[in-house]
Amino acid sequence: MTLAWRHLLRALYLETSTPGTPKTCPSPKAGAFWTSVAKLGLHTKPSMPPCDFTPERYQSLAYDRVLEIHKQHLSPVLTAYFSEPLLLHQGHMEWLFDYEGNRYLDFFSGIVTVSVGHCHPKVNAVAQKQLGRLWHTSAVFFHPPIHEYAEKLSALLPEPVIFLLNSGSEANDLAMLMARAHSNNTDIISFRGAYHGCSPYTLGLTNVGFYKMELPSGMGCQSTMCPDVFRGPWGGSHCRDSPVQTIRKCSCASDCCQAKDQYIEQFKDTLSTSVAKSIAGFFAEPIQGVNGVVQYPKGFLKEAFELVRERGGVCIADEVQTGFGRLGSHFWGFQTHGVLPDIVTMAKGIGNGFPMAAVVTTPEIAKSLAKRLLHFNTFGGNPMACAIGSSVLEVIKEENLQENSQEVGTYMLLKFAKLRDEFEIVGDVRGKGLMIGIEMVKDKTSRQPLPREEVNQIHQDCKRMGLLIGRGGTFSQTFRIAPSMCITKPEVDFAVEVFRSALIQHMERQAK
Repeated sequence: MTLAWRHLLRALYLETSTPGTPKTCPSPKAGAFWTSVAKLGLHTKPSMPPCDFTPERYQSLAYDRVLEIHKQHLSPVLTAYFSEPLLLHQGHMEWLFDYEGNRYLDFFSGIVTVSVGHCHPKVNAVAQKQLGRLWHTSAVFFHPPIHEYAEKLSALLPEPVIFLLNSGSEANDLAMLMARAHSNNTDIISFRGAYHGCSPYTLGLTNVGFYKMELPSGMGCQSTMCPDVFRGPWGGSHCRDSPVQTIRKCSCASDCCQAKDQYIEQFKDTLSTSVAKSIAGFFAEPIQGVNGVVQYPKGFLKEAFELVRERGGVCIADEVQTGFGRLGSHFWGFQTHGVLPDIVTMAKGIGNGFPMAAVVTTPEIAKSLAKRLLHFNTFGGNPMACAIGSSVLEVIKEENLQENSQEVGTYMLLKFAKLRDEFEIVGDVRGKGLMIGIEMVKDKTSRQPLPREEVNQIHQDCKRMGLLIGRGGTFSQTFRIAPSMCITKPEVDFAVEVFRSALIQHMERQAK
């Protein structure tokens, strides 16, 4: 179903539904309905928008058996949300279904990965066709899908050379190697709060506490202060490229930012004290993802890039979460800062959930790497990934998903900003397009993070009402919202209503 038809369906829902109308998908079980969630004790749950999809009946492992297998044979690292982890069975566009048939609105899209919708019909059809033709060759043979994809992607960037890989960590690994090979230098700078991967090499770039080890890793990496205009030492009411600014006040004119100037001085201090006179490069996410959708002051990256290049370094934009139209106003996050990186890394949304990544750079940097290394990746650029990647680019264009991100994302930001005005524990609402952060605090004056157990309960309540959102921030205090770009305004209305209900329930618990 096209995005236009989906908008019409939801418009009809708004005009014709009544408070007593169930908003659920029909079940294959006779006389039953797919329900969204268990009943709430304190409040009637908000009504879900309609869904035009009927999932298959779940016929796999029992839930208890899944938990047993996971405990016995899978990684002991605790990554699953919720004390009773969700066992998901099927997905359709912005919807997910669990093993019991409960329906959820997915506002985290597989950690900012499902860009055009779960099992998008066009992407599915392309994948199935390629699956029946050719899966794998490796780079020692040519196949048309890789060249077709390279042609499409290269049209979106200036004179690029493209290296295809399988994950964001792989992409940032290679970008680090490129920066050092081209500059003949070692030191690489990244922000505190940055997440650039969890491989042994990229762990040096990643500066989120629980991803750090006692053992040496990622040598030659230095962190610098994150210019966070909400939680950092400086920030005001004009800093961000966003429809929503911080609650902090400042005396800056609209065309100047004292916070930006102060953070640039900190960046200069890092260059003067923590790295060699000549450096290899500087990594930056256009908006920090794992750290809780942190935005920098306007103009900061432009000045920082200039300072890095003065030291002989290259500038790397990590577009793993921000790329492919998610921010709405531009296709790439770096464009929102008015900069042109020397290297761009991308993954996640590039394949709508299929393992795929890319590093895009200049011919000069590519040649510097080629002189030093016979770079090879067995699965990078395989026929399946490239066919899927091409279809994702086509869907983004055909369904105007970048424009949808801008329109619906701005609508959603402004709706959530009203909750910030209503609730003392909502400290900040920020973001751009369909990448939004809601930072929870004890109170707006101190900006101290809301205790984790309280945030956990709000998170759990949202899930129980049928809304899946993510978490981020140093203290896991920020809710991350990044739905697939096919999302519509009625679904945003439902999500905001659920979140507001969860906040009310939290306040009632605290009052008791």
